[in-house]
Amino acid sequence: MSSHPVAETVASLMPRARTELTELVAFKSVADFDQFPKSESEGAANWVADALRTEGFQDVALLDTPDGTQSVYGFLPGPEGAKTVLLYAHYDVQPPLDEAGWTSPPFELTERDGRWYGRGAADCKGGVIMHLLALRALKANGGVPVHVKVIAEGSEEQGTGGLERYAEEHPDLLAADTIVIGDTGNFRVGLPTVTSTLRGMTLVRVQIDTLEGNLHSGQFGGAAPDALSALIRVLDSLRAKDGSTTVDGLAAQASWDGLTYEEEQFRQDAKVLDGVELIGSGSVADRIWARPAVTVLGIDCPPVVGATPSVQAGARALVSLRVPPGVDAAEATKLLQAHLEAHTPWGARVRTEQIGQGQPFSADTTSPAYSAMAEAMAVAYPGQEMQYAGQGGSIPLCNTLAALYPQAEILLIGLSEPEAQIHALNESVSPEELERLSVAEALFLQNYAAN
Repeated sequence: MSSHPVAETVASLMPRARTELTELVAFKSVADFDQFPKSESEGAANWVADALRTEGFQDVALLDTPDGTQSVYGFLPGPEGAKTVLLYAHYDVQPPLDEAGWTSPPFELTERDGRWYGRGAADCKGGVIMHLLALRALKANGGVPVHVKVIAEGSEEQGTGGLERYAEEHPDLLAADTIVIGDTGNFRVGLPTVTSTLRGMTLVRVQIDTLEGNLHSGQFGGAAPDALSALIRVLDSLRAKDGSTTVDGLAAQASWDGLTYEEEQFRQDAKVLDGVELIGSGSVADRIWARPAVTVLGIDCPPVVGATPSVQAGARALVSLRVPPGVDAAEATKLLQAHLEAHTPWGARVRTEQIGQGQPFSADTTSPAYSAMAEAMAVAYPGQEMQYAGQGGSIPLCNTLAALYPQAEILLIGLSEPEAQIHALNESVSPEELERLSVAEALFLQNYAAN
């Protein structure tokens, strides 16, 4: 770690950061109120609001967004005439999945083997703490040299678009010269990385019906059209033999020209079982950052336990399509729906419904903000040069902000490197990454103010 005064300050603040992350992780702030109490999300929102007030933020507010959740906003004024920087994170988290599969309780921050484990530790409650650390370090070293807006979203993981719609309805609220999205991560621990592209996404529900009701498979099977079999045929049509995504009319041959992702490293990061092949063609980076990817997220059909010998009258699935940069997500949705309908066999009745969408994103990496971040990361990560990577995931808010503020520069950094296992069991954050990225963000704000 650098001996820079800002780095020394951040190092001294890490015990406090751990205490605060412990408090924030303890809230079961999953924005699915059918599964988790709304009071848990409200508690996390109030924690963030109180933290901003403690740091001297003005106009701190809990914004009631159209999807029934709250985003937390605050404004910290800087010197007169200074630039404005928006810092983004989200306090909502993914469900813990099978709590029994966690080595330690998902909502209790637990140190193990040099990492801090807990749901949201990296994605993205750690991002909230990162912003706080950076601002505290600046206060202790000459002050915060820019106007700072902080927005902590309450439903990012649900993809329900509350903050996007709120921002569109209040276009001045989040206006900034530069936006730092603290919700991505380094390519690997210790390698400073900005994410320059994001895939978009669309979610489509497909329902197939063939009969008025289930039938005895002995009496009718062989002639009666099975809706589940029809659905399986449809879903299989979305992939070529090598596993590449094949949606009729959707371009799938783009290539990635940035950071190289070695296949063996990917196998380790994804924990692919021995002997199981990777799917798709082209480089790993092509597949996960530059090309579309379809995933069947769920199927409604009889469970194995308790299944009866029946021909199924109806079946449905939820299909996700990750949309590469350069492709319009709305157009991709139309192509996906048309494909599902065209590939439904036997004249079965098919209905498709879009239930979520986010556009892909590409940043301007030639902007002054990127130069300021590169200089900052070189200090926070001595001997390392800042890298550009894509990300297969989606942050729909990026496109909303890019559309609202076309002159704003947008940088994506964060704590979700591969070892963090975000969205999976045993999510964790590297405290060293939290420390270094907080230093990088603080120095970035200094560099950016001086440009």
